[in-house]
Amino acid sequence: MSAGLASRRSPGRVGSHVSLTRRRTEEVHQLTLRLGDTAPDFTADSTTGPIAFHEYLGDGWGILFSHPRDFTPVCTTELGYVARLKPEFDKRHVKAVGLSIDPVESHKGWAKDIQETQGHAPNFPIVADPDRKVANLYGMMHPAHDEVFTVRTVFVVDPKKKIRLMITYPQTTGRNFDEILRVIDSLQLTDAHRVATPVNWKQGEDVIIVPAVTDEEAKAKFPGGWKALKPYLRLTPQPK
Repeated sequence: MSAGLASRRSPGRVGSHVSLTRRRTEEVHQLTLRLGDTAPDFTADSTTGPIAFHEYLGDGWGILFSHPRDFTPVCTTELGYVARLKPEFDKRHVKAVGLSIDPVESHKGWAKDIQETQGHAPNFPIVADPDRKVANLYGMMHPAHDEVFTVRTVFVVDPKKKIRLMITYPQTTGRNFDEILRVIDSLQLTDAHRVATPVNWKQGEDVIIVPAVTDEEAKAKFPGGWKALKPYLRLTPQPK
């Protein structure tokens, strides 16, 4: 009889488990952001006071990058390096915004450690997100990886508030902000001209004329000429 009772109850439990799994899957899909999506706006406390994300970015570019929590070693090096890069970000009209789940007072204490160990204190806002509201808005919580702390994610946002780059790093690997600057250079260049940038491209190097531009159009757009390795692969000097 016990076996029969268990048998009758099992389908119910399985059904509940399936429903729960389906709900969780749907929640994950709802939080999935893709390239070209509008970056969700938010208002939150930060080390520089309340910040409204879209308003803060204004008509420029932005980087939103998350940290699992304060006083973590890898992120300490990252925040110091981003502070050091501020003149480079300013030249590109890019504003940086950090995020950690700890409160503002904790962020300010951490800033002293960053200044002491890295030589640069954060010179940009670090959002306090103790309720994980922003983290959930941006899909920064990955329960299979860590149920408590955010993954280390980077979002690059353009002046139209569209997401143009997303990178997620493991907690043990420091982010390459020189690479993020390189991608921003590429995005800004290719937005202004009908070109693409080849592998490992850096400022000043040749670029690719996109296939949609005919040779006739290219003569007017790229007076420096081009080198055609294939009809679809035409290299030309970087437009100014």
